[in-house]
Amino acid sequence: MRVRMPADIEREDKLLANLSARQLLIIGIPGLGLWALWSALGDAVPLPVLGALAVPLMGAAVAAALIQRDGLSLDRLLVAAVRFHRAPKRRATTAPSSAEVPSWISADPGPLPAPLELPVSAIGDDGVIDLGEHGAALVLDCSTVNVGLRTEEERAALVSGFASYLNSLAAPVQILVRAESVRLDPLIAALDAAAPTLPHPALEQAARAHADFLNDLAASHTLLYRRVLLVVREPAAHGRQAAATLKRRADDAARALAGAGSTATVLDGPRAVAVLAAAADPTRTGGVAPEDLAAPDAVITGPETEQQEEG
Repeated sequence: MRVRMPADIEREDKLLANLSARQLLIIGIPGLGLWALWSALGDAVPLPVLGALAVPLMGAAVAAALIQRDGLSLDRLLVAAVRFHRAPKRRATTAPSSAEVPSWISADPGPLPAPLELPVSAIGDDGVIDLGEHGAALVLDCSTVNVGLRTEEERAALVSGFASYLNSLAAPVQILVRAESVRLDPLIAALDAAAPTLPHPALEQAARAHADFLNDLAASHTLLYRRVLLVVREPAAHGRQAAATLKRRADDAARALAGAGSTATVLDGPRAVAVLAAAADPTRTGGVAPEDLAAPDAVITGPETEQQEEG
């Protein structure tokens, strides 16, 4: 038996007149209210007055139920706007203590920053992300597959391998495809450092010319590369049990995706921190690179001095 699957698997079920239950409620509740109002006041209030009241109200209800922007209906956009307006605009990683302002100061300090509550509690060295009450997660970096250059038989084999992995899922996973900027400055610095050590002047000149080319390329173009991440989650487990379960599921995913031509690698703690930092600030262009950031619970020490080395 063949069943047609919609392209948008998260689309709401249609119940009546191609409308979902949420849309029927948005349109039906004002409609029932207007009908009750007309039944109660139809003899006392002229029909044009009721029409002047009903048309804007029903128009707003229909617009809220049917009109969408960026995949969201107007009612959900309105709820999101209200939440954004009521939410604090300044947040801090720790809850600040309120200090009394001296009486001789007339300035209004304004509201204190609200505590910043992040979903990630800790990130282990093995890459296991502690989500607190929501369990734990593990991120895998998956290589891409160029399906367009394959034959029809090879495409069918790759699709079959990926379908086998999807059919084997018994727990939630997330497939995230990101377009990230390419940083050429480490490669340029490596070429500049290695150029004087090359055995022939022509090789040194070629290395410096290539470094200049990469520098001009980075300055004149926005370089992007596609990154595919697979996030496996364990909603109920915590601690060592969650880590063991996630690692087993990651190994199973790596073996299954190998049949689809993709190589999946588990991200360790520093690389998981870099991925989360890049996701939280995708437009970052300067400063410390995400992969150079320390983990949240890492101990940061200064460079050793000569006296410390002698001791």
